[in-house]
Amino acid sequence: MRAIFLCEKDDKIFKVYGEKTVCELQTFTNIEKKVYTKAEVLSEPPLFSEVEFIFSTWGMPSFTEEEIKACFPSLKCVFYGAGTVQKFARPFLNCGVRVFSAWAANAVPVAEMTVAQIILANKGYFLTSRLFSKGEYTAARDKFGEIRGNYGETVGIIGAGMIGKLVIQMLKQYNLKVIVFDPFLPDDVAAELGVEKCELDELFERAFAVSNHLANNAQTQGMLNYGHFSRMRENAVFINTGRGAQVVEDDLVRVLRERPDLTALLDVTYPEPPEEDHPFYTLPNCLLTPHIAGSAGDEVARMGEYMLDECRAYLSGEPCHYEVTEKMLETMA
Repeated sequence: MRAIFLCEKDDKIFKVYGEKTVCELQTFTNIEKKVYTKAEVLSEPPLFSEVEFIFSTWGMPSFTEEEIKACFPSLKCVFYGAGTVQKFARPFLNCGVRVFSAWAANAVPVAEMTVAQIILANKGYFLTSRLFSKGEYTAARDKFGEIRGNYGETVGIIGAGMIGKLVIQMLKQYNLKVIVFDPFLPDDVAAELGVEKCELDELFERAFAVSNHLANNAQTQGMLNYGHFSRMRENAVFINTGRGAQVVEDDLVRVLRERPDLTALLDVTYPEPPEEDHPFYTLPNCLLTPHIAGSAGDEVARMGEYMLDECRAYLSGEPCHYEVTEKMLETMA
């Protein structure tokens, strides 16, 4: 059974597919610890005519349908040890190749970071530390007196996809009320999650911490604007570990200037990083991080393990959990 590693970034792939994972893959495939690039594939297509499985991660190259048919006529599956497959998946799916993604594994650290920020936000951590760090002790204590804390506070989740659902599940250990905006979330699933569905305007009005987890597509770009941010509660916090393009950033800047009580925690912007003179760098109530919510360090090995398990399940005829379909691409990140 022929399998290969395919990636334009060979420094990434063996961090995702660690030694143990590679050894286990070799017990049921003939995969070698070698990484092929698109250029190598296109230069000698016959060498890859019997490849049935591709394992990849960040740096997976895109192929046209014609290239896939010419180079990989025997290909059955692509196992992608990372998150979004939007850039490369459709041509493979159109050629009848099944695509699997470790988005669920990558969702874990994103959800962990988001939950940590929500809990700190509800304690007034970001607002009071901003004031106290400037020596304004009395103002910081006064603001802390306005904070309700985590007991019974309302949290707003925008988008209940894989990451949004995981955030909701992790928040269950706290005594919080979670409200959700997601037009695609069925009522029975919302009930199972223990959340209340509401419209986007209402979510911004009611929630103290608002966290964005919208799918990244043309319909969601520029979806969060001045009308939403201006509705936020006194001292509230907006968290974005989703995608920067979903925010009308000029509108967010305007509101942050008008409302110094608000805080924006932005792990993503559009573009990344922001332009050199962007107001995000100087606004005291905007905290930037360099897109760190996803898997880092040893966390990336989780994604390779997920793809190992998916391949094993596929070969044994057991249910696979992380297959991506054409329909899913319409709404997933």
